[in-house]
Amino acid sequence: MVLMGVAGCGKSSVGAALADRLGAAYLDGDELHPPSNIDKMRRGVALDDEDRWPWLTLVGQTLARAEGRQIIGCSALKRAYRAHIAQTAGEVITFVHLAGSPEVIKARMNARTGHFMPTDLLASQFATLEPPDADENAFSVDIDRPLGAIVEAVVTQLKGMET
Repeated sequence: MVLMGVAGCGKSSVGAALADRLGAAYLDGDELHPPSNIDKMRRGVALDDEDRWPWLTLVGQTLARAEGRQIIGCSALKRAYRAHIAQTAGEVITFVHLAGSPEVIKARMNARTGHFMPTDLLASQFATLEPPDADENAFSVDIDRPLGAIVEAVVTQLKGMET
């Protein structure tokens, strides 16, 4: 499973809580970025496709190697990125879009400390975002609520996909 969305949408927080709830392993996809990508974002420069493709390949490869249930937090902003991750993983991947307004997400980004992504890049993230379509193995969850409610909404949607 991939928790996706723009920077600051809660991938790490939701991922850790969801992994606990489901008995899964969680990995923050930021850990798979090469140092050059992190340096670029730290300087306030948005990543382009050339920067993202190798990282997305690593995300897919990590999912392919996973033993047991694996959740990775990865922006996966474009449909093509999600398709690449799934193709690289070689299996069906569920994408959970953590969706929120720019105002909600900017407030969350301003409240966190120690992250390399500046709020200046949020607009470029929203400009790049292609929310999942109905024909993708994906669903969206509104993040404008407490963490526990977000996790419950994800679990409920996952149960609905199993039937």
